[in-house]
Amino acid sequence: MTAQDWTFGGTWPYSPRWFDSADGRMHYVDEGPRDARPVVMVHGNPTWGYLYRHFIKAVTDAGYRAVVLDHLGFGRSDKPNDASLYRIPRHADRCEALLESLDLQDATLLVQDWGGPIGLTWAARHPERVRSLAVLNTFVHRPPAKVELPLPLRLFRTPGIGEFMVKGMNAFIRIFLFKAGLVYPQRLGEIEKAAYLAPHPNWSSRTSMLVFPREIPAGPEGPVSDFLDQVNSQLVPAFIDKPVFIAWPMKDVAFTPAVLERLWLKDFPDAEVLRIDNAGHYIQEDAHELVIPALLEFLKK
Repeated sequence: MTAQDWTFGGTWPYSPRWFDSADGRMHYVDEGPRDARPVVMVHGNPTWGYLYRHFIKAVTDAGYRAVVLDHLGFGRSDKPNDASLYRIPRHADRCEALLESLDLQDATLLVQDWGGPIGLTWAARHPERVRSLAVLNTFVHRPPAKVELPLPLRLFRTPGIGEFMVKGMNAFIRIFLFKAGLVYPQRLGEIEKAAYLAPHPNWSSRTSMLVFPREIPAGPEGPVSDFLDQVNSQLVPAFIDKPVFIAWPMKDVAFTPAVLERLWLKDFPDAEVLRIDNAGHYIQEDAHELVIPALLEFLKK
């Protein structure tokens, strides 16, 4: 595709930038003044930087710098057909390498979904670079008990069935992102749907989308649970006295209000919290008009 093909009717007018990671080339955008305070935004599954298109404009219009990356396997980044490259620690190491290459200072980190464990690893390892955290629905905690996964996720994790659904039917995008993950699915028009479908045109390009649900910890034990606990143990003491903003969709089928109350507010009891009643998993699509003004107020403080 040409760069022009990726503007999606002018909804994504940002110049592509590239970072050569050890595992493949990664795409990111870097908008706004170089000397302004950076706001780093990290996406999850099965989205890409496009998820933050409204945020980028608002942040840069307010005088900040916006840095938004695409994980390997997503957006305009390379999509090697190798499941081992999409384990959470590998994503986190690549995210760290890209952000460290920019030598950011005094940053605010905005994360959602799998962008939480991946992006917050950078903050935990480099707290001197990050002044504040802006947390949307995500997690960076060892599960306290066995995790009861909804049926679609159990199917995605099943060998053979998961490949057929995610890599064949493109169900993660067409069923979850476009329907079940939103309270207002009608807000995604044909242009927006085309933007989310463009990065994953075929079977081999969808490997990354399948690995994420298979990385969800089933309970307190396991390598991902151990990784999350390690990041959390570094993150909480480093940021307990720094500003933390949380915006939470109360109708997320994946990250329920209990995750907010029992985990995040236990870690950061003084966090500024915005609970949004009518928003689903993809809060950036359902409720950006509510989240962005609160985020800009938070950035001013």
